[in-house]
Amino acid sequence: MTAQGDVISAEGSQQKTGVRWKIFVLMLFLITINYIDRASLSVAMPLISKEFGLDAAAQGFILSSFFWTYALMQIPGGMLADRYKPRIVIAAATIGWGFFQAIAAASTSSFMLILTRLGLGAAEAPIYPAGGKLNAMWMTPNERARGATLLDGGAPLGAALGALVIAGLIAAFDSWRISFAVAGIGTVLCGALAWWYIRNSPSEHPSVNEAEAKHIETAHALEDLNDPVSSGRGIGAYFAYRSVWCMCLGWMFFNTVFYGLLTWMPTHLFKVHGLDIKQLGGALFIMFFAGFIGELVGGQIADVWRERGGQPNTVFRTLFGIAAIIATISIFSVAYVKDAVIVVALLSSTLFFLRWCGMYWAIPSILATRNRAGFLGGCMNLGGNIAGVTVPIIVGFIVQFTGSYYLALMFFAAAGVALLVCSTAIDYSRKLPV
Repeated sequence: MTAQGDVISAEGSQQKTGVRWKIFVLMLFLITINYIDRASLSVAMPLISKEFGLDAAAQGFILSSFFWTYALMQIPGGMLADRYKPRIVIAAATIGWGFFQAIAAASTSSFMLILTRLGLGAAEAPIYPAGGKLNAMWMTPNERARGATLLDGGAPLGAALGALVIAGLIAAFDSWRISFAVAGIGTVLCGALAWWYIRNSPSEHPSVNEAEAKHIETAHALEDLNDPVSSGRGIGAYFAYRSVWCMCLGWMFFNTVFYGLLTWMPTHLFKVHGLDIKQLGGALFIMFFAGFIGELVGGQIADVWRERGGQPNTVFRTLFGIAAIIATISIFSVAYVKDAVIVVALLSSTLFFLRWCGMYWAIPSILATRNRAGFLGGCMNLGGNIAGVTVPIIVGFIVQFTGSYYLALMFFAAAGVALLVCSTAIDYSRKLPV
């Protein structure tokens, strides 16, 4: 199991390889690609709506369609990760969604576009539950916040790069279709890379040396000693616990804000603040890249705090509370500001702190044992993506019937308050006896 070229310290002891961190950098890359593909439709929507003659409600319907199958397949995706292990699930999902992203370029009607979005949603669904399972298998308890934020950090980074890349491709080729095809083909190649490098556990990876394997295995053994005695009940017993419901609802309210910004903010900035396609790409990059940096900062703070003796409830409730409060104030303020520069700054602040909640992906391994972390991650992301299904439609109708984005922004602010309540109600200190 010792990798060739292992590093030996001056004292003669073997230094740990960092394969687990390389795997999660790769997961960061895959989720980034995931969100580039996912965000491409939002960036291209001003052009697509003109070509297909779509009103605001129809646009919301199309933007929502991805989430119908994405939400439906969350729990099955988590169960697949638990049963067949994350490697094959992650690779197959990546290749699958790349295929549907590529063929979306051939859409000649809104109906065909919806069909490709349904396929994209189904293919992408297992990636997050499988990533949560990978976090439980590869990371120690004091590393999982960073693992979670590396995993989920691809969401804002992909949204940032998606806006920049897709807008750039559209501007260069004067075609949203070419941009979709290029993104899809690139994604298929990334799926092959995932299969080549990822393994289900440290013991299976040829580059993991003895020191790294021992570091992980020792931490897992200590964790297992504190696991509760199983009640022998089925997985449905998780839903008897407040923490599970608050985890799912908290993730739903988080995604209400994030998906609202992801799907509708490009159109808002385009129509309300007059940004052209190039300015739009730059603004969205700044906003979502701020979210990416915030996500990494939040994970680092949490793990350092935990390593220095911080209690799980104190650490997570404090950080989630700060994130929810500042994000809510920032997005509330957007409704009262007319200057486009200040609006982008406020939205950047919203996303910087909101993305601290990427640490939610550490919660399945906090509440469940490693053999059920995939299932609980699927449950959480099902809750989260109920927002993905409903928010684009709700915001579309709000905008169409009020003629403004004011009530939509108030809707996002209310979701931020609900995120605070749910995050505070979770008990992060113990695994559930299921």
